[in-house]
Amino acid sequence: MVAAEHPLAARAGASILEEGGNAVDAAIATAFAVCVVNPSSCGIGGGGFLLYYRARDQRTFALDFRETAPAALRAEMFLRDGKPDTRLSQRGGLAVGVPGEVAGLALAQERFGSLPLAAVVEPAVRLAREGFPVGTHLAQEIARNQADLARSEALRRWFFRPDGSPRAEGELVRLPELAATLETIGREGPRAFYRGAIAEEIVRAVRASGGVMTLEDLASYQPKWREPLVGRYREFQIATMPPPSSGGGVLLAALGILRNDDLPRLGHNSPTYLHLLAEAMKHVFADRARYYGDPDFVFVPVQQLIDPNLTASLRRRILSTRTLPAEEYGSHLPASARPPDDQGTAHLSVIDDEGNAVACTTTINTAFGAMLVAGSTGILLNNQIDDFALAPDTPNAYGLVGNAANRVAPGKRPLSSMTPTIVLQGHKAIAAVGGSGGPMIISGTLQVLLNVLAFGYDARTAVAAPRIHHQWEPPVLFVEPGIAATTRKALEQNGHSVREVSAMGAIQLVRRSGEGFDGAADPRKGGAASGR
Repeated sequence: MVAAEHPLAARAGASILEEGGNAVDAAIATAFAVCVVNPSSCGIGGGGFLLYYRARDQRTFALDFRETAPAALRAEMFLRDGKPDTRLSQRGGLAVGVPGEVAGLALAQERFGSLPLAAVVEPAVRLAREGFPVGTHLAQEIARNQADLARSEALRRWFFRPDGSPRAEGELVRLPELAATLETIGREGPRAFYRGAIAEEIVRAVRASGGVMTLEDLASYQPKWREPLVGRYREFQIATMPPPSSGGGVLLAALGILRNDDLPRLGHNSPTYLHLLAEAMKHVFADRARYYGDPDFVFVPVQQLIDPNLTASLRRRILSTRTLPAEEYGSHLPASARPPDDQGTAHLSVIDDEGNAVACTTTINTAFGAMLVAGSTGILLNNQIDDFALAPDTPNAYGLVGNAANRVAPGKRPLSSMTPTIVLQGHKAIAAVGGSGGPMIISGTLQVLLNVLAFGYDARTAVAAPRIHHQWEPPVLFVEPGIAATTRKALEQNGHSVREVSAMGAIQLVRRSGEGFDGAADPRKGGAASGR
């Protein structure tokens, strides 16, 4: 079964399973397809992370194909009068990280897939060439970003009518240039993206828009195999992504804080439960801001941060009816614990009949990335550089702050909130989960997992249930409309500053249910679960 953020992408993956492909074949087909039908969220001009559980030898693999900073990029390029100018890190050539999507998906397919690359790219080629109806989410993002989109000739052609008005839900969009690029990648492999004509068009577009990327940056890009992070929540083993994703460590730390609480006794989404959940989030997000970065450049004390003794100490610091001053949240590891520094998104989940599982999250960062199309390739480029900390305690587009551990440097991967996760019971993969939505990926994945593992909810109920989010800074507890007014008032009385938002990210879940599957795509983004 496949759960993805667009029904056509989920169907592309499910059709691969029906034709005899395995979970990786289906995941890669789904990933390429969602790059086409959800271009505001992800694309082959972006990057991501993939987690794979191989049932036959009970091994879990973590693949990092996050974008990297170009070799010539320097932090001071984003300063104006000594202060960060976020326009430079969010739009145009300086915002673009070296894309890892194609290299990562192709590597996973080569190592673990059973079908040729061309076969799993083909559904995406067909969608781009023949066209697809604009979905609800894409229509909303086109309308929300129409002023920026209108500045690009290519984006106007794709997402606007001839009279200049934005395309609406249900209208057909064709991306013939992207179809041709995808077909070339399927036929010639990832080398066609990182060297030759496509690479030249990417570099030309980036540099013409003020960036510093070179052909060598593209030619030298390499995905990285990482050791998965593994933790426990009660009888379940939780496998997730390590840094430079912060999502896995933050998720495991939060589960560690909550592991001994009888959550069903507190009541789902009761004031007591949500206060405890919010306080746990504040502790782990404070640690995210202080300690996380690219482990190839800085020491990230992730094993200490998820250690049961440390998370138990954080639990003891949570007060039942009030909050703490902001500076008291987090682990406050001693200096000796850290050596000197050496300095838009989409998710899919798959489990196949053999018990293999994939959780894969990809992104171009904020909606439509850098708003920059690479010439005639149809590739919409990311604005992933904004995920670096351009200056200490300066928030990025998601309001997240960081420090020197996530400072921009040549070849460095920016910190991420992506949280692809696989849950094991014994040696069987019982769930694959993850999501989109910036830092709300972490809080959303946490709550969906608790809904399944602690409260026993089915997939649809677990994913659709109202959620909250707190990321320490800003000091605001965000809640969805489904959280009762009386509950909000009780949270405010405990000291929380409560603010309603319409929706919090989008989580995609596939889980084992008896001898079959139970899957759900988040209704907040209009996806689908497809397959048996």
